[in-house]
This record gives sequence, structure tokens and C-alpha cells, in this order.
Amino acid sequence: MKLVIGNKRYSSWSFRPWLAMRASGISFDEELIPFDDEAGNPAIKAATPAGRVPVLVDGGLVVWDSLAILEYLAERFPEAGLWPDDAARRATARAMSAEMHSSFDALRNECPMNMARPVRPIAVSEAVHADVARIETLWDEALSASGGPFLMGKFGNVDAMFAPVVNRLEIYALSTHDAVGRYTAAMKALPAWAEWEAAGRAEPWIVEHEEV
Repeated sequence: MKLVIGNKRYSSWSFRPWLAMRASGISFDEELIPFDDEAGNPAIKAATPAGRVPVLVDGGLVVWDSLAILEYLAERFPEAGLWPDDAARRATARAMSAEMHSSFDALRNECPMNMARPVRPIAVSEAVHADVARIETLWDEALSASGGPFLMGKFGNVDAMFAPVVNRLEIYALSTHDAVGRYTAAMKALPAWAEWEAAGRAEPWIVEHEEV
């Protein structure tokens, strides 16, 4: 099984399935294709059916899109417990993951993930503040219901989906909410998080338009 990813410093979509697999003990090979200029890297288009990363290759099967990969992993490795066993909690986790997948455009566009950026606030739009408020509510409600330390109690797909947001809220100093602080600490304590972050900081590629 192979996961094709982009830069660990910037590639939020690659981070999601990589973190889910590493934190859950799922064995895989990694192929990193950097996007080291604004036009991207032609090698990515040659290697993936959608022309973007991440892509999971499992034998003759190719799965693209982060959430589709996470769904496949949950079915392929049920012992990993990537979705909650309880049907109601599983539905909530899936709804939260789908909202992350399709929403929060302002936060994505104005505040790109950057594993090497120092914590420093920037001026952001009201749309970003609205996105952050919604995320604070989602995390607070989930952690209150589950007891933490992760959104459904145990680390799973929904945490992988929100992992890049943990980075964004921290490095741009976008929230002082208690739930955000507690959840950020839990996520950053994962050995898999530390591994990805260290690799991202060590990368030689700098993409200027990602350096906000």
C-alpha cells in the first residue's frame, strides 16, 4: 500500500490520511512529490488521476481525495477504529468530517497550513472569524460529549480531517477558546504529528504564496 503526498510543510490534504494511517499503525509506503513552484509540479499530474495529492494505491486500486481515502481505510482496517462503533457518534463524526471537507473556505484561503511558520497573528476577514467560531462550537460540543481527548474520545478519521485546522488556529493565533487549547495539545502530542511536523520543517522547498 502506498500513499502519494505533497509537501509536508504545506499539504493539508496529504496530512489527513497520512496522520490517520501513521497514528493508527497502518503500514504503508510513502511517495512525496513536492509542489515547489506556483505552477505546481507536472510529476503530480502524471502520477495521480485527478492531478493532485493525496492518492492511495492499494494493489490495483487507486483512491484519490482525502475523505474517500479515510473511508476506504476504515473499511479496509476495521480494527483501527477510525470511525466510532456507536452509530449515532459515527454519524456525528461523518457529518463533522463532511463539513470540514466542504466548508471553511475563508480559513483555507487566507490561512494556509504551514508546519514551519512561527506563531504570529495576521489580519483576517470576518468570514475567517465566522469559520473559527463554527469550528470552536463543533470542537467544544464534540469534546464535551465524548470526554476527549479527541473529538470522539479516541483518535479517528474526524481528527485527521481537522488536523490541518489545528495548525492554522495555532500559527495564526486565531482562537483562545479552552476547547481549542485542549484539543490542540492532544493532537500535537501524537508521535505521528511530531514526525510529520519535523519532516515539514526540514524540507528545502519554499512556496512563496503559501508563506502568509
